[in-house]
Amino acid sequence: MPVHALQHIDFSLPPDPPGNIKVLGGVKNSLPKMYIGCARWGTPQWIGKIYSPDAKEKDFLQHYVHHFNCIELNATHYRVNDAAAVRKWKAKAAGSNFLFCPKMFKGVTHQGSLMGKEAITAAFLDGIRAFEENLGPIFIQLSDAFGPERKAELFAYLRSLPNDLSFFLELRHPQWFLNEHLRRDLFNTLYTLRIGTVITDTAGRRDCAHMHLTIPKIFIRYVGNNMHTTDYTRIDAWVERLRYWFDNGLQEAYFIMHMEEELCAPELTVYMAGRLQQVCGISVPTPSFITANGAAGGQMHFF
Repeated sequence: MPVHALQHIDFSLPPDPPGNIKVLGGVKNSLPKMYIGCARWGTPQWIGKIYSPDAKEKDFLQHYVHHFNCIELNATHYRVNDAAAVRKWKAKAAGSNFLFCPKMFKGVTHQGSLMGKEAITAAFLDGIRAFEENLGPIFIQLSDAFGPERKAELFAYLRSLPNDLSFFLELRHPQWFLNEHLRRDLFNTLYTLRIGTVITDTAGRRDCAHMHLTIPKIFIRYVGNNMHTTDYTRIDAWVERLRYWFDNGLQEAYFIMHMEEELCAPELTVYMAGRLQQVCGISVPTPSFITANGAAGGQMHFF
């Protein structure tokens, strides 16, 4: 989006829907879990910045896990990976609390009906179970064209999912958010099925920042604008909302940084981590920047 247009967008977060307090429970969580990551580890622009100057592409994930504690794993959206392939990724995070958050295979979500997808869904889940303790929530994103006329199909598919894994759902068709009765039906169904919601905070689709919680966990996809001043005020607003949610029982939050230019994502992560520490008293891993002499450990400070 053009920079001049950003000043005219109302980025304020909507108030909490009344049902959120029931989902959260209203009692402060003493051990909240906060995960911050990006949508990819393969960012060549991070070489010499947070990746060592001699880093090769095959080493990017091993570097990434030292700077963030989760990733939105888009690679799983494009193919069904078997357990052997997944174990290679898992090995890069050995001994850490790092979580992979796999995106559901597009053959399920973007190609044809959701019905009759039991076999391909099972194959997908069999592979990602190999992440074991490093497996985070599974992120189900449906296309912009998947509208409410397919509600019965969607609900039937969601009911077929195993209940020993964590799932979050992102819907993009505007009609899911415009009709109050439909919106209530959607979020009540997710609440009943114990499936979480994805909140997408992006300039062009303010309706996707719906703020509904259906379990005491949340998955937030934040689309920044390359360190524009609004990026900082938006992060401030999110930290305040997370503080309120944690104070009322939120157990886990996943915050995924998306940027048109991924070069800037580490800096905004550092800013958010600092604000989380100040406002919420929560510490999260932060990127460590390469110093002028090539050594790691240079932290950026905004306060």
